[in-house]
Amino acid sequence: MGLVLALAGMLACHQATAGQAPVDLGSAATFAVLAGSTVTSTGITTITGDVGSGPGTAVDGFPPGTVSGTIHAGDPVAAQAEADLTTAYNDAAGRVLAPITLAGNIGGQTLTPGLYKSTSSLAISSGDLTLDAQGDANAVFIFQMASTLTTTSGRQVILSGGANAANVYWQVGSSATLGTTTIFEGTIMAQISITLQTGATLDGRALARIGAVTLDANTMTVPNTVTLALVSAAVVTDPYTYASGQSVNLATKTITVPRSGSMQYYRIMSATALTITSITISGGNVVITYN
Repeated sequence: MGLVLALAGMLACHQATAGQAPVDLGSAATFAVLAGSTVTSTGITTITGDVGSGPGTAVDGFPPGTVSGTIHAGDPVAAQAEADLTTAYNDAAGRVLAPITLAGNIGGQTLTPGLYKSTSSLAISSGDLTLDAQGDANAVFIFQMASTLTTTSGRQVILSGGANAANVYWQVGSSATLGTTTIFEGTIMAQISITLQTGATLDGRALARIGAVTLDANTMTVPNTVTLALVSAAVVTDPYTYASGQSVNLATKTITVPRSGSMQYYRIMSATALTITSITISGGNVVITYN
């Protein structure tokens, strides 16, 4: 069966997230690690992004750890980033739009975009946590907690439905600890300190306002802030959902998605307006070119 290369697929589509707006990190956005006092790494930690401390001046463990970015130890860049972190932290902590109450262990749950609030601590300790953007490439998740954030060994935060780590924020009232081999998504903004235990991976940022960030053979990457996703529907007036199996190539401005075998209408969801310029069939895939 063929595909309808329809008008709906040719429209520029610029859809903003309903609900929460992203948290503006200012100059702190380029930092994978930022501490108020010290940054200490043990073992082979690999960081893609900047690393800094301020007003503290100690950044230890590089080498043997590696940084694909710039180290700012107590310099004016780190000082400005800490100031911007304070602004971002207060923004996230002050959000009040339709909060959903959470408490204790949130492992094993699937959560949709929105504001989540705990008056105590949050943990991912029994099952993994899934964040489902439901096809909205700009969906924002904000977690507020008055006390600690912890994960136990091997737990994961799983992104689905087009969710982007760049739009996930964890505002932690005291300190955060990621257990060994945890795979975590989003920006952690902690009032005191952040610890990543051995082998934990963070697709996001570890930003501590007052205390230290402590690392141990971790992999950390500042998330890609380009939000781009393909959504589709069998009928132009139906709700559009995230097109599963899609692969985005930003260099060639193409999106490849498995052919569904039925008529489909396509739209691109992005932070900026984009236009689909062509839709072609290549083997068992649909290749969509945009501009």
